[in-house]
Amino acid sequence: MDTWQRRTLYYVVVLGGVMVGYATVYDAGMSAFEGSPVTFLHALQVVVETFTTTGFGSDAPWTSPEMNVLVIVMDLTGVVLIFLALPVLVFPLFEQAISTTVPTSASADLDDHVVICTLTPRGETLVSELDSWDVDHLILESDRERAKDHYEEGYTVIHADPESVDGLEAARLSSARCLVADAADPVNTSVVLTAKEVAEDVRTVSVVDDPAREQYHRLAGADDVLSPRALLGESLASKVTTGISTELGEAIEVGEDFEVAELPIQRGSDLVGRTIAESGVRERAGVNIIGAWFGGEFESPPSPAATLDSGTVLLVTGRETQLERLKELTTADVRRFRRGRTVVVGHGEVGTTVASALSAAGVAHTVMDLDDDPGVDVVGDATDPEALSRADIEDARSVILAIPDDTLTEFAILVVRDLNPSVEIIARAERTENVPKMYRAGADYVLSLATVSGRMLASAILEDEEVISLDKQVEVIRTRAPGLVGRTLGEADVRARTGCTVVGVERDGDVVTDLGPEFRVREGDVLIIAGTDEGTNRFTQLLSYRDSRNRP
Repeated sequence: MDTWQRRTLYYVVVLGGVMVGYATVYDAGMSAFEGSPVTFLHALQVVVETFTTTGFGSDAPWTSPEMNVLVIVMDLTGVVLIFLALPVLVFPLFEQAISTTVPTSASADLDDHVVICTLTPRGETLVSELDSWDVDHLILESDRERAKDHYEEGYTVIHADPESVDGLEAARLSSARCLVADAADPVNTSVVLTAKEVAEDVRTVSVVDDPAREQYHRLAGADDVLSPRALLGESLASKVTTGISTELGEAIEVGEDFEVAELPIQRGSDLVGRTIAESGVRERAGVNIIGAWFGGEFESPPSPAATLDSGTVLLVTGRETQLERLKELTTADVRRFRRGRTVVVGHGEVGTTVASALSAAGVAHTVMDLDDDPGVDVVGDATDPEALSRADIEDARSVILAIPDDTLTEFAILVVRDLNPSVEIIARAERTENVPKMYRAGADYVLSLATVSGRMLASAILEDEEVISLDKQVEVIRTRAPGLVGRTLGEADVRARTGCTVVGVERDGDVVTDLGPEFRVREGDVLIIAGTDEGTNRFTQLLSYRDSRNRP
């Protein structure tokens, strides 16, 4: 019995009891005060007429004050009870009648699909990847309102309980290719246990919030357990550990001595304030700039007239020595020798991983959090200037904001930048769409948990695509492109059509990186593509399927 039905039952019982009570009193009052006995049925009729305001002319007027008072009280009670039914019963019923009806079971022809148990921001990234590969998916939501919202947003969703056998059977799990459990840890293990009961052979992927609980997900039967928060923390920490020196750090190896790297331009670098053309990056370092983030917005290729600023992130390709020369150019001279501490704000799963990685690298750091837990050096609010001052923010070399609230992170960036204009700010974002705002607030580097998580899920599920840059702003994938076979890169115009760049081609066991517009793609080639998540999705949609209309 749902809420509306339960309210209706209570109302009917109360209304009936009140009417019977008034009818009994009215019957007795007519005999005692009016000297005009009536039947109980007549008394009940008068009560109904009074409550519904349809009149009671057959008995009016009454001569005794007692009966007149009783009728007045009945009038007021009737108005309250009848009109109370409008907001409590009628309006919700009308709203339910005109509201969107969310399906409770999957289409009978749905097959080889991915079942996603609850939709999170990381799930949205996964859905985009699945759509680009034309892989069917189905979202299960146990909450009716969330299911309705997702349904109205255009997602394929059913209102069902993913922890129940009936819910997973309604999702046609037995005919699915994979199940993704993406909720809280206890819920995920429950979903996996139920999935193994419904369809033991279907692959299950579970997302773990606390890496220490990974074993329990595996004990429940999960085939793959992903820990995106730990990876995000390690990536954020690496931006500090590699920023201390001019060593390149975590580049993406494409071929032998050929790599793709994203390099933030630090405050105080000689490149700040110059256009790409004026910087002479190509001549001074020998690298090829294939894209750049300006305030969180990606441009590929960037205009030679685009001005480089602190916070600009260059996406470049080249040999390791060339990339290391560019790293020297992007690093501020004062920062190369500065020995200030790193302040880590937030001591959840991401912040704990960051602190551990900094300790392992020998980087001096201070941990700040709202709660006084072991490992926390300063207790305070990241948006409070006095609390940040207690963490010596004014003398810090870098700040890593590992706060699981984007709004607070944005405000904290503003406060930190005001207290220390030259500090390097590295921030975690929960949702990808909030990354540009954090850059505008003054962050030097931002990485979204939703992006990292979605890529991890897509890489675990999709067989035709290998994501080789899970923890970078840029996505680098290794994939086949039947739609390009027989065509040159110039004819395909990949960059203009998708915003991506083909940085390498695997052919006959070798990786070709010297790619000009005349390079022709052959059958069996595996392309290495670099670009934003949206760009690689467009590439997949346009060029990863053979289409005779696109052939020369």
